[in-house]
Amino acid sequence: MTPIPVEVAAEAVTTVTANGSPRKTFFGHPRGLSTLFMTEMWERFSFYGMRALLVLYLVAPADKGGLGLGAATGAAIYSVYNAMVYLLALPGGWISDRFWGARKTVLIGGVIIMIGHFLLAVPAAASFFVGLGFIAVGSGLLKANISTMVGHLYPDKNDPRRDGGFTIFYMGINLGAFAAPLVIGTVGQSVNWHIGFALAGVGMALGLTNYIFGGRNLSPQSSVVTSPMPRAERTSMIRKALFWLALAVVFFGAVALSGHFTMGWVIWTLTAVGLIIPIIVFARIRKDKDLSTDERGKLTGYIWFFVAAAVFWMIYDQSGSTLSLFANDNTSSKLFGFNFPSTWFQSLNPLYIMALAPVMAWLWVWLHRRDKNPSTAVKFGIGLALIGLSFGVMMLAMAAASGGHLVTPLWLALVYLVQTVGELTLSPVGLSVTTKLAPKKYASQMMGIWFLAVTAGDCVAAVLQQVMGDAFLSTTSFAIQGAAALLAGVAMVMYRRKVRALMGDVH
Repeated sequence: MTPIPVEVAAEAVTTVTANGSPRKTFFGHPRGLSTLFMTEMWERFSFYGMRALLVLYLVAPADKGGLGLGAATGAAIYSVYNAMVYLLALPGGWISDRFWGARKTVLIGGVIIMIGHFLLAVPAAASFFVGLGFIAVGSGLLKANISTMVGHLYPDKNDPRRDGGFTIFYMGINLGAFAAPLVIGTVGQSVNWHIGFALAGVGMALGLTNYIFGGRNLSPQSSVVTSPMPRAERTSMIRKALFWLALAVVFFGAVALSGHFTMGWVIWTLTAVGLIIPIIVFARIRKDKDLSTDERGKLTGYIWFFVAAAVFWMIYDQSGSTLSLFANDNTSSKLFGFNFPSTWFQSLNPLYIMALAPVMAWLWVWLHRRDKNPSTAVKFGIGLALIGLSFGVMMLAMAAASGGHLVTPLWLALVYLVQTVGELTLSPVGLSVTTKLAPKKYASQMMGIWFLAVTAGDCVAAVLQQVMGDAFLSTTSFAIQGAAALLAGVAMVMYRRKVRALMGDVH
């Protein structure tokens, strides 16, 4: 998967309309990319700002405005919450395909997210957890579909600008993610938790404003409902959904009335759901008789990328839980005489991405010209090896922090650097290959399935955090997870030819 060559971006500054007049573009890409870029930037600002505060707020003592939970429980709640955000991207894509179309689904999702952040701003535990639910639902509606809308801007799947477009879009994600901990993190951690959460809501409101006013630049395909649901099927689906919802309410209500309800009931139930659903989804799509033989083969090839991505995100997404707690409890908040909140560490990854993404894009082009560009499978293998190596570095940092010592911030700076290079090797390519291998019938849903890899990885992390307790923040834990990622990377490289054969005409 090759990002857009530099000379293509330079030459394609304008295109021509039907009457011969020049049409403005966005760095050589369709103008709609700027609308999606800004919308995603503000949505990520709200998401990562809240996420930078989440674990710290959960474990902060009540006399400091927090909920006073244990470190392992707080980290597990974070992992399960993050898993649900991405799990709900699947029904978000399904709703787009069957009911509203991607464009309308993104708008509704953004509104729900905004409401959720403002609910977090209310200083009450009940409102807080309801707000998390709103954000998870809204993110599920928005996340898969806005990425699919980027793909709609490039009707030709082999358009040489396509990977470059996703790379630019990815930069928008990380621009918002960079600013969020510096603004929301500082206010929430240093002034008031709930004011910080309110700022996240303001960020989402700005994203919605941009999306509404820039809608004229989006592809008409984004408004199409690709597989409308008949009325009878819709009625049946609603009945089934209400049945399962009522069953869940009755079950947890009975546990609560018995006096045995704890947060563990929710964590373990949602973790099991997050691990089982990806298996069910792949099995259901694989059995769909409407898929051609070629589409089935591509789907089988895609499973390799899915499993590899799940292992990657298992480690990577602990930046907001395990690494956040390490930064707060075991790392000095002073460097070169300058003091800063621990939430600022969350800005390192997006900062590195913005600095290194152009370098990586240039590298793939440079290698492609010499016919040495690694295949998608090899890039995934490299990403897995690097994420495993990052936890090897964390083993050393944890050892240096033994005895209550506060380690230098440079340890985490190095960890985030290694993880960032791994992310740039794997994640943008994963987004692009998902749109290329997706069966036409499941266009939006396949992007949701890509995010299920995050769900699976986060659920495994939640299991480790619950089973290991406070030992999840230890050299042993880092060693086990790092070794698993390294082995997965080796497997991807060893079986790269088999995976390439399954991808058919996609290259």
